[in-house]
Amino acid sequence: MKRILIGLIVAAVLGAGGWFGFNFYAKHRATVEVEAAFERIRSGGGKASHGKIGFDLPSRTLTIEDIAIAPGDQPQAQIKLAGITGTGVRLIDDNSFSADSIEVRGFEVALDQVGAAKLKASYKIPQLILRDYAGPVHAGNAPKDGSLIDLYRYALDQYANVTASSITAPTLTMTFDASGSKAGSGEIAYSGLAIQNIKRGKIDAMKADRAVFTIDVPQPGKPDKLSGELTNVIVNDFDATAIAAALDPQRTGDDTYHRVYRQISAGPYVLKSTQGVRMEIDGISFEDIAVQPSKFRPAEIVALLPTDRSIIPTAAQSREMMEKLAGFYEGLRIGRIEVGKTSMGTPQGTARINAVRYREGEFAVEGIDAPAPQGQFKMERFALKSFSAANLMRWAAGLGNHGQPPSPDQMLGLFRVLEGAEIKGVAVPYKNTRQLVTIDTLSLNWGQLVGSIPSRANLVVKMVTPTDPANPAQRPLVMAGVDKLAINLDLGAAWTESSGAFALAPASIELGSLAKAQARLALANVPRGVFTTDPVQAMTDAGQIETGAIELSLHDSGAVDLVVAQFSRIQNVSRDAGRSAIVDMIRAQGEKIAASNLDAKAAADALADFVATSGQTLSLKLTPLGKVPVVQLMDVLDTEPIVALAQFRIEASTGL
Repeated sequence: MKRILIGLIVAAVLGAGGWFGFNFYAKHRATVEVEAAFERIRSGGGKASHGKIGFDLPSRTLTIEDIAIAPGDQPQAQIKLAGITGTGVRLIDDNSFSADSIEVRGFEVALDQVGAAKLKASYKIPQLILRDYAGPVHAGNAPKDGSLIDLYRYALDQYANVTASSITAPTLTMTFDASGSKAGSGEIAYSGLAIQNIKRGKIDAMKADRAVFTIDVPQPGKPDKLSGELTNVIVNDFDATAIAAALDPQRTGDDTYHRVYRQISAGPYVLKSTQGVRMEIDGISFEDIAVQPSKFRPAEIVALLPTDRSIIPTAAQSREMMEKLAGFYEGLRIGRIEVGKTSMGTPQGTARINAVRYREGEFAVEGIDAPAPQGQFKMERFALKSFSAANLMRWAAGLGNHGQPPSPDQMLGLFRVLEGAEIKGVAVPYKNTRQLVTIDTLSLNWGQLVGSIPSRANLVVKMVTPTDPANPAQRPLVMAGVDKLAINLDLGAAWTESSGAFALAPASIELGSLAKAQARLALANVPRGVFTTDPVQAMTDAGQIETGAIELSLHDSGAVDLVVAQFSRIQNVSRDAGRSAIVDMIRAQGEKIAASNLDAKAAADALADFVATSGQTLSLKLTPLGKVPVVQLMDVLDTEPIVALAQFRIEASTGL
């Protein structure tokens, strides 16, 4: 029995010694691997140090304390960690490892004098926890030139080599100072950060419960300070490899779009200014954000930024910057943007907007209610069609030319930027009165450009405006008791290049309870050359244009009675006597021209019948008897209108 007991004791001692020996070996191996990683940083010209290293074999827990890293020969980035604890750590192969969880404590990154803006920034995360992590044992070499873009690209490259089921951080604080370039300084503090399912540079979801910021804004006169809060920040389907492609100088020929975000949403959002401005937004959302590496080149934009902002750039430098920015925005595609209810309080009052939307090239602002000098301004909707920030910048870049005003052709270039605009539901005070100008619809669309000039357009206007006693042209309306004038206008025009035909149709205008007029005009042999800003060329080519059929229709809804009343008041006669006098004058004029143009007399008789009985419709149709050049017709109309009308067959009629 004694021998057996001694044997068991010896076996236990040997086993314990073996276990402790293996544990010591495992700890030694872990220490060697960690030290080798730090040595690689030192051999690359950086600085790297650490404190105590511990390894517990049963739980495979690795701890490293007091880590400090400064990459590069002239380090502009400083990284510090109070400690790292990895549980369930395992080597996958010689180049990668995994861990059930990794806890990072006291993580700090400091950037100093980075880029042209001389940016100083720091990031602080008291605690960071990663679950089900897998990644490389050795990080790649950090860039040595201190470029902010290169640092971002380096971080994205490292990030693309890891996977994790989740990353959480209770808080993250970022401070920045670019006051050396007059860009300001401030702090942003995030809370409730969480990332789900990281897979080689792609993330299923990210969120932040809250972000609070303060920014000091240097500006001439009184400096401003902004403070605000953003809550419920959610990002779905993020792909860092798309951003890495845009930062890669080897991908300048990549014309494909890479989606970066499927969806971003946030809100409510509150912004305050020490100068009395307060803005609140219910929510903001973006969908399908993608970049095109051949055009979305942030590094090129950063390179153009002046190091000294006190120096005013030349016109050529400004145009170059605008062109670069246009290409940059052209390489950024956003499927949809929506900004929820927004209010902005100023010392002059509070402005409100129900929504701002962008989708498929249409930019719209809805539900505007804002203070104006003469009262409250309201508008249901304002929209721009085929809106492109890139095209707008290119157009703006071409306007300036050594301080000279833009040419007509440059101004007309705006037609290439957009394809239409729409305004609905406007109510605005009329001058200093309590009356309102209301616009139900104001819509202008164009297309089929010849150079910078549209050859197809349509204008629709539906509005009501008060009549103005101070306006001599409107005094008869005021005296007749018309205090408001409703205007309905529908005007369309289109040119067909293959046939040279130009048509003005529809063309109608309705003046409330007064009258409604409709017209149709056709022109033939319209050359392409008339669509130019060169007046000499336009007039030369206009000589080829021939007049086509002209159709006019006028329906009386009260205009005749208004004219009769005004005439009777001037002549101091009754309305019946005044109406008869007007009819007689029209018929007399018809008799004078009867000898030279019977069609014109018939038209005069129809006009007399139109005046004689209220509420009728007058219809006129003029058909050319041969080729009638437009330029010659206009000259003759100005001097001998009867001769001009003789070139047409005139059909006239009236009816209720």
